[in-house]
Amino acid sequence: MSVTTGLFYIFSAVMLFAAFRVITARNPVHAVLFLVLTFFQAALVWMLLKAEFLSITLVLVYVGAVMVLFLFVVMMMDVNVENLRVGFWKHFPLAAILGVVIALEMSAVLMGGFRVVDEPQAVVPGASNTKELGILLYTKYLYPLEVAAAILLVAMIAAIALTLRARKDSKYVSPGDQVRVKARDRMAVVKMDATREAPAPTQAATQAETKA
Repeated sequence: MSVTTGLFYIFSAVMLFAAFRVITARNPVHAVLFLVLTFFQAALVWMLLKAEFLSITLVLVYVGAVMVLFLFVVMMMDVNVENLRVGFWKHFPLAAILGVVIALEMSAVLMGGFRVVDEPQAVVPGASNTKELGILLYTKYLYPLEVAAAILLVAMIAAIALTLRARKDSKYVSPGDQVRVKARDRMAVVKMDATREAPAPTQAATQAETKA
């Protein structure tokens, strides 16, 4: 067994263990950290397969941005795990059925993708995977790429629209009013004497000082 094959088995074993811990970890923060480890192992596997562009993209986009965002969101929300476990066994049959259906669909897609229909083309020495991937995306898969981009754009707009709903308890100040405001509208200069005489002591204060 070569070194590449041994590393592939090691990375795959760690990735499977981390993916299993993602769905079995009791703490949501630990689950997110295990998911980060899963992405790292997948990036290493892609690196062994000489798909360096996909590997670096996975680390930069998912681990460096998406998962860090998820981690901060989970930590800021302070999710109560006990409330999430309520009714788990009640919904378990439906979740199990959906999981089996998804697993069967993924198996059908993966097994269909492993069948080689065309003869593999010879790799040109010095060819760039990034360039070949870009040519393939923007020629053969141009329309699916545009559809995916449109779906992501709609999802972004929907998320912004949901978060910008007007609330009755929120205070809003018009940016135009803030720009047009002047100093005399916000601050008033009051003239006061530089020195003032000390007020005369009252009778109660004099009696208190006498008793002390």
